[in-house]
Amino acid sequence: GTFVVWIESPSNPLCQVTDIQSVCDSVQEMRAENETHRILTVVDSTWAPPCITQPLNLGADAVLHSGTKYLGGHSDVLLGAVSCSPLTENGQWLAERLGAVQTSVGAVASPLECWLTLRGLRTLHLRVERQCQTAIKLAKYLNGHKDIVKCHYPGLESHPQHAVAMRQMVGPGNDSMYGGMLSFEVENESWAMAVAGAVRVIRRATSLGGTETLIEHRASIEPPERRTSPSGLLRMSVGLEDANDLQHDLEMALEVASQVMISNK
Repeated sequence: GTFVVWIESPSNPLCQVTDIQSVCDSVQEMRAENETHRILTVVDSTWAPPCITQPLNLGADAVLHSGTKYLGGHSDVLLGAVSCSPLTENGQWLAERLGAVQTSVGAVASPLECWLTLRGLRTLHLRVERQCQTAIKLAKYLNGHKDIVKCHYPGLESHPQHAVAMRQMVGPGNDSMYGGMLSFEVENESWAMAVAGAVRVIRRATSLGGTETLIEHRASIEPPERRTSPSGLLRMSVGLEDANDLQHDLEMALEVASQVMISNK
């Protein structure tokens, strides 16, 4: 049989970072001990696009990206991409089978979606570099705010996998780039809803990786039977707006939410 070890790094929405190379090495040891099963390592690296993390260079057999997010970068593409490693036997095996499926079933993106994604790739490194710079600034601000219970961002030294992120999330010039996604927790769901409802520059929406900064309350959109996000958690996708404008927007929203919660006690 065929088994897949599925890795999502950073994870949604808690920004947990998996040591991809370590997992791939462990899977390789498992393969040596059990040759009757094929074990693939597949990485969903949507939150860490290629200019940040290259899972195939870390030993993965395949990497998956939602092209709708960072690769397209303008919130106008519906596309997914799988890249198979030419360096591993399992990557070559998977590439042949995916190619056969595309030929016989026609599971390919439209020419327009491909063109839009190609357009986005031309500015990917510029956009992501700016988003990372703004994200670390906002994360540090939120991490020190009195009303924030916890801020989740790999670039913070307090993050449990910060050391892994420093090795794995490396941009041009070997400078660490920790991504444009972060999340933070306030006291409860009512407080989180108040913050999300008070922002003005930041937009309240579900997607990520585009030019606009987006915020959403994760628990309220998750099915009740599969709810995993803390009730007070807000996820934020950092866009290309001025970092000071975004920080001021969060500052005002947190102040409004604080006043609302005080008045409701």
